[in-house]
Amino acid sequence: MMILSRMRVLALASTATMLGLAQPATAQQVDIGAPAPPPAADAPVAQPPANDSQKPATEPAGPSGPDTPVETAAPARRRVPNHMQHPRNMLFYQPIGDTQSDAPPGLFADWRHARTWLGDRGFDVSARYASESGYNFTGGQRKKLTETGQVDFGAKIDMAKIAGIEGGTLQATITWRRGRNLSDDAGLGTLQQVQEVYGRGQTVRVTQLWYEQKIGDAVELKLGRTNPGTDFAAFSCHFQNLSFCGAQPGNLVGDYWYNWPVSQWGGRLHVDVGGGTYLQIGAYEVNPLNLKNNFFVARWHGATGALIPVEAGWTRLGDTGHVGSYKLGAWYSTANGDDVLLDINRRPIVVTGLAPLQRSGRYGVYANVQQQLTGTSKDGKALTGLGIFANVTQADRATSVTDNQATLGIFYKGLLPGLEGDVLGLAVGRTNVNGRAADADRLIPGTPVRDAEYAAEIYYSLTPVPWLELQPNVQWIHHPGGVRTRGDVGVLGLKAAVTL
Repeated sequence: MMILSRMRVLALASTATMLGLAQPATAQQVDIGAPAPPPAADAPVAQPPANDSQKPATEPAGPSGPDTPVETAAPARRRVPNHMQHPRNMLFYQPIGDTQSDAPPGLFADWRHARTWLGDRGFDVSARYASESGYNFTGGQRKKLTETGQVDFGAKIDMAKIAGIEGGTLQATITWRRGRNLSDDAGLGTLQQVQEVYGRGQTVRVTQLWYEQKIGDAVELKLGRTNPGTDFAAFSCHFQNLSFCGAQPGNLVGDYWYNWPVSQWGGRLHVDVGGGTYLQIGAYEVNPLNLKNNFFVARWHGATGALIPVEAGWTRLGDTGHVGSYKLGAWYSTANGDDVLLDINRRPIVVTGLAPLQRSGRYGVYANVQQQLTGTSKDGKALTGLGIFANVTQADRATSVTDNQATLGIFYKGLLPGLEGDVLGLAVGRTNVNGRAADADRLIPGTPVRDAEYAAEIYYSLTPVPWLELQPNVQWIHHPGGVRTRGDVGVLGLKAAVTL
């Protein structure tokens, strides 16, 4: 993604250092697939955020203006707090095209020193347009070329700078999704969209409006309008096929686990227990009204229950070239769910046509693995080489039409000599249709019986200039919709993003 000359890398690093953007203010999840700058001995080390509650009061504040030389901004040596040991991006900079992360500075960079001025006053602003185009060269009911995209504007506010609250961060993000969906327009019939950025309504949303407080060296408390996929089972969105994008539970049980860009009232308590290990628990409102397309800041009624996820994880950082992340989690929802097969009299719904049986309590488990196998890393961020990932999720069979998903993939950085920061991504996955839902299919004469959908994607990502990402990709879907009699679907795609 990031094809930058060394001059561009150092310029961007200088800007990030001056603005306090070298690391996100909030603890996030590891991402071995994001781009990396070339490993250079003189590359600046990512700094902890300005609102770090463990920062000594006497520590130098660092550069405060655009004319400050980089070499004078060497940070004081100190221990990094435990809560900084779980970054989403194991890299120096944020990815441009990950549609579920904050955008880095781009086209306007520090135009007229505006970002520096805002950064000195505690405001980190971002803006991006991410586009995904697709053409089905085989499969589907008709050949179509469609484009869809997302505009997002974000502001992260350092409460230490504006209100003297050490360790406090306020985040606000607005997203607007627009465009056409190839899966619908071409009649692909897939379980998972071939353009992940489409979905949840083509509308303007308040996606983030939360406050996070760091408490000491090991605890974080986050409250506000957020979503579980940001903190639990979190995974990047470098791929264009939804099978390999975002938190898997949201891809399977999206009627109550809402991923980006939907927000809901919720909170998360994160505790580092040492040695790279952490525990966290959350609680999120389940409210179908949050899925409506009309613009709103928050809903104050309509909740049907609460989603409670828990997660334990271990992160390995350092400069060994083997950074990684291992997570195991589970969730329970107190909201009722419709049985996928039975009606209120415990007879098949498709036969009687009666209302579905209501099941109390919905649940599931997941496991996520990311591991760098070869290459180099610096300060816990993969720079070059091969990394692998695996995500597995199982939901309850009483209420989940798609009840499990498993994906496996690789990221390789530095594939072609002379192209700094390029990334090759390859993934395969299986989305399964619940056997009880398949039993319902069998009861309707002439209805295809659903089984499982298999998806694969390969992409190559490059960035000719720091503010533009281009990522051509090819997708192949076997048994679309889980129907074995349907022809395979092939899609040529282009994911592109511009940051401002």
